[in-house]
Amino acid sequence: MSFVQSRKWTRREGRWALAPLTALALCACSGDAGAPGPKGDTGGQGPAGNGKSLHFTPINAAITPEQKRSVLASPRATVNGQEFSIGYETVLRSGQKLGEHVFGRLTDKSGAPLTNTDGSDFVSPSNDFSALLQVDGKLFELTQFETTPAAMYLSELSQDAQGKLTALSTRPIDFSGVDGFWTPCAGSVSPWNTNLSSEEYPADARAYENATSPASLPSADKAMLRYWGIQDPTQATMDAVRAVYSPYRYGFVVEVAVDGAGTATVRKHYAAGRRALELAYVMPDRRTVYLSDDGTNDGFYMFVASRPGDLSEGQLYAARWYQTSPSGQPRGHADFSWVPLGPSATDAQVQALIDGGIRFSDIFETETQTTEGDCLTAGFRAVFTETGRECLKLKPGQELAASRLESRRYAAYLGATTEFRKTEGITYNAATHRLYISFSEVNKGMINAAAGASPQDLAKVNHVQLAENYCGAVYELVIAPNVKVGSDYVAESASSLIEGVWLADPLSPRPYPADSEYNDKDFTLPVNGKAELKPVNVCGVNGIANPDNLSFIEGYDTLLIGEDSTDGHQNDMVWAYNVVTRELTRVFSTPYGSETTGVYFYPDLNGHAYIKTQIQHPYGESDTDKVGADTSVTQSYTGYIGPLPAMN
Repeated sequence: MSFVQSRKWTRREGRWALAPLTALALCACSGDAGAPGPKGDTGGQGPAGNGKSLHFTPINAAITPEQKRSVLASPRATVNGQEFSIGYETVLRSGQKLGEHVFGRLTDKSGAPLTNTDGSDFVSPSNDFSALLQVDGKLFELTQFETTPAAMYLSELSQDAQGKLTALSTRPIDFSGVDGFWTPCAGSVSPWNTNLSSEEYPADARAYENATSPASLPSADKAMLRYWGIQDPTQATMDAVRAVYSPYRYGFVVEVAVDGAGTATVRKHYAAGRRALELAYVMPDRRTVYLSDDGTNDGFYMFVASRPGDLSEGQLYAARWYQTSPSGQPRGHADFSWVPLGPSATDAQVQALIDGGIRFSDIFETETQTTEGDCLTAGFRAVFTETGRECLKLKPGQELAASRLESRRYAAYLGATTEFRKTEGITYNAATHRLYISFSEVNKGMINAAAGASPQDLAKVNHVQLAENYCGAVYELVIAPNVKVGSDYVAESASSLIEGVWLADPLSPRPYPADSEYNDKDFTLPVNGKAELKPVNVCGVNGIANPDNLSFIEGYDTLLIGEDSTDGHQNDMVWAYNVVTRELTRVFSTPYGSETTGVYFYPDLNGHAYIKTQIQHPYGESDTDKVGADTSVTQSYTGYIGPLPAMN
């Protein structure tokens, strides 16, 4: 029996981003040229450039078996005209023992190791976001493991004069004070130097309430029960399960602070709402927070804290997409408005509801939608979210509970947009006031229902009407002051920045030919426990595929884009994209079946800059048959590209 819930989605194809026209030449159709006009006045002085530049030596796409088994990184970077040797440096690998602890070993609530069916320790192969925190002259790394139950390891690092980082110690952080930790994915470092983690894909509380036996629960719920000491859920009763476990304890922003002694303090911010949280990203005002929701027919959220640097209280909003580009066309654009979700709330208020045993049926009444997406009873509203088509009616006085515990359902109920597909990374360009977000795929609810007959657009809602692009896209959002919201950092519009090239687009298929070096006839995907041959590189290898993590290098116009692709690209990559010149440079490539995770830029740690990126589950999502005799190749990597000079 597998006690870890695999949270991987099949990644697929996309379209290439065309560089915008920088000038438009106009010419007369007839008539003679007129006399020259008078000389104009001298123009004012233009804005000063910052004099900064960044260029990475590109790497090629992996094409040989040796390259596809390897970690490949750009060997050089030119920063402000000076060249530096760089590479990928591994700090720790999952399963590595350092002192008394094994990096990535999962534990239960008491701290006892969880085991596999053969009695061996269960070690997660899913290193994800890994924060670097400098505290009182010490350097700590907090690495989270994307499993259920989850883990986060606190490692103390040393740094030599050349910037090389080495792990001195590591140990698991205790999450028992917040009822455990659920499937963390991406993360960020807050402006006040804490790790903001996530809890992705929490269980459906409605389905959980209706479950009649532990055997009927989803595998993630069963896996989480091991954290609570229920080793074999099939031998337990639902009463025993409900005594310790509630889905409403998971799906939140998780903040971890570390002091100079290496003591970690953990908090969950219930006030910011519950969803399949990919990432929470705090804006420069230290109050406005954007939250991405990873899945199908999900929302995009903004939380405005009552006090700077304190996420324990505030107002939650969900985005409403008003498309301004033609329906069914690629490279869309839209205006945004923000729908308030319930009243301002505190962590304590929401936690009291959870501790009181609140259930889904305490919040909403339900009935079944018609096949046309209607509700037959007055007072019910039709919604379509990650949990499917529903007719909901809010019970009296449950606005706070609905907004914070059923944030996605309540967003749809109030008319916000819940059609986004796999909203992933978030990062900010302060110089241009642009927020970048990634959609790993543009499909399902995001496409035009008339063109794609998408069942996700039932329930009479079709806000997002883009062309399908399985390879995904990165969008840029214009940030501006909003008096009504009370923040200077509110997204008001969105437009496509860069998209993948979907070679398998059924409207214009153009796959790599059979004799192409990019057409690997030995590529396999696991199907029912067996490796089956499948098409691969269905996204153009010289463009992005299924963008996930994003990080912006401020002052250098460079957006880092990490991939989470299965068959879009056989080997996942990290790209450096210049948002001014539109130059796209491949800087990193991972081994078979792995994913780039935790891509994050640190501009200055004691005079050195780093691009953090992990390599999750090598040989795990694809090409599982290529492991060979040395199974250590399946251990995940925690490390960085660099070191670079300080780049403040």
